[in-house]
Amino acid sequence: MSVLWTCCVFLAVGCLGSELGGFNRCDQVRKVFQVRQIGPSQGLPPGPRPGSDLQVCTSKNLTCCTRKMEDRYQLAARRDIQNLLQMYSNDLKTLLSRNVAAFQDTFEVLLKQGENHTNAFLQASYQKMADQAAETVGELFTDIGLFLLGSEVDVGGFVQRFFDGLLPPVYGHLVNPGAGDLPPVYSECVRSISRDVRPFGAAPDLLADQITRSGVSGRLLLEALHLGIEVINTTDHLQLSRECRRALLKMHYCPHCQGFTETKPCMGYCLNVMRGCLASMAELDAHWREFVRSLEGLSDRMHGAQDLEQVLLGVHAAVHDAVRHAERNGPRLQAQVHRKCGTPSRRTAQPVSVQESKVSTPLIASNRASGASLAGRRREFLSSLRSYLTFYIGLPDQLCVRELASGDAPCWNGTDIVKSYTLRVVRKGIRAQSANPEVKVKGEDPLINQIIDKLRHVSQLLQGKSIPKLGSLDQIETGSGDAEGRSSGDCDDEDGCGGSGGGEVKRKYFKVSKSSPDVTGDYKHHHYHHPPAKDSKIDGGSGSVRLTGAIWVPVLACLHMILDL
Repeated sequence: MSVLWTCCVFLAVGCLGSELGGFNRCDQVRKVFQVRQIGPSQGLPPGPRPGSDLQVCTSKNLTCCTRKMEDRYQLAARRDIQNLLQMYSNDLKTLLSRNVAAFQDTFEVLLKQGENHTNAFLQASYQKMADQAAETVGELFTDIGLFLLGSEVDVGGFVQRFFDGLLPPVYGHLVNPGAGDLPPVYSECVRSISRDVRPFGAAPDLLADQITRSGVSGRLLLEALHLGIEVINTTDHLQLSRECRRALLKMHYCPHCQGFTETKPCMGYCLNVMRGCLASMAELDAHWREFVRSLEGLSDRMHGAQDLEQVLLGVHAAVHDAVRHAERNGPRLQAQVHRKCGTPSRRTAQPVSVQESKVSTPLIASNRASGASLAGRRREFLSSLRSYLTFYIGLPDQLCVRELASGDAPCWNGTDIVKSYTLRVVRKGIRAQSANPEVKVKGEDPLINQIIDKLRHVSQLLQGKSIPKLGSLDQIETGSGDAEGRSSGDCDDEDGCGGSGGGEVKRKYFKVSKSSPDVTGDYKHHHYHHPPAKDSKIDGGSGSVRLTGAIWVPVLACLHMILDL
């Protein structure tokens, strides 16, 4: 008798445990919720509950989620995607940032070498005036450096100032050697008439033209790389629309509410969600490609008069031509100076030593490795940049294939665990999203459109299709990349725009390949509800009625046996 009662009790408890087996799954959900630091553990349900208060993760079955958990999950889903976007763009951003620094360093090295080269030439050929001209030479290369880094300076103006400052020592030591170092007042008078008497012929204009041509190419290169970094910063922090945020929640964390903490989204489902969320980024593709090709075109043109390295290291040649012109026209120049400024007061003549004699010592060429040259750096940079040609068009697929989706069954289709995703997978870009079954895309993103305008503009400048107005890119308003205050969609209380949670994102860095996987297809297979192996689904509704009946059948049988005894 007691044995029968014991069997009945164990049988009933076992059946009841089958009905509420979701308690174990809710324990797993609680564990994952805490490990990923999605939110505080207080208030998490101890077991399955009705989910009538849920807005996105709705289900006919019992659920492990509350409304507060759903809000936290939505924040976590948005944070996870933004972390992934930043992770995947990190290599590209690093490539651009490092090359901005590398090109600036190369410019500084070339400026210093050009200055040293010019001073060495003056020391070798015109030793008596070299020290007096050194300060003027330094000012010239400082002005060139400011021009290269984007300052609003007049190239013709600072080149003319250089030659204005060069005239007094040239006049005192070469044209009128008896004058020597001119008194300050007389020296200033000679300087002031330089532009009227044009003692150096066409040399100032030729040098200004060379610096302008090569310098514009150099500063455009830097300006373009800064714009590339701005594009990445903007897309890294792009605010996602309300529809996208809800779709990400449904894809990432709604399966947790059903106890499926380890099941990934189906590939086609993930592609629809990510292509919808990143549809605006796909619009950057054509303009990003044109931007990269335009950089390559600029690099190809940076030779001859546009070769900054050649121009900077060749300033001494322009100085040589200018001084020779002044010497050849010495008598005429001396007469003009005498007429304008009079005769300088005589100083005690200094004896001319052998060291002060005019010598012709050959210049020593700079010893730089070819890899450190400006042309070498450009080739290396562009070779690396080409691998990112399809970065923006391929980003949604890369995220799904490498990080987010499952290529195997069973997988999550947004509602249940299935063998495959049966809905049509849309193509990339804004136009294709009207047929997206998972994300409603309202239209183009204003911030992306501003970035596109900048890419168009800088591509035109890089191609030489318009005269570059210095600093003109700043006239096109674009966000700085900060997330605050800039949103392409609505923000409501449900989305918890005021905060974010911590989470777990795999830290895996790699470059997006040229041929990004396009897994577009119809995926029209029959649903197959696969019995979960790891994740135990939490049954509710009609399933609960069936299990309750299963409990009473053996219990009544036991009672009937006892009564018969």
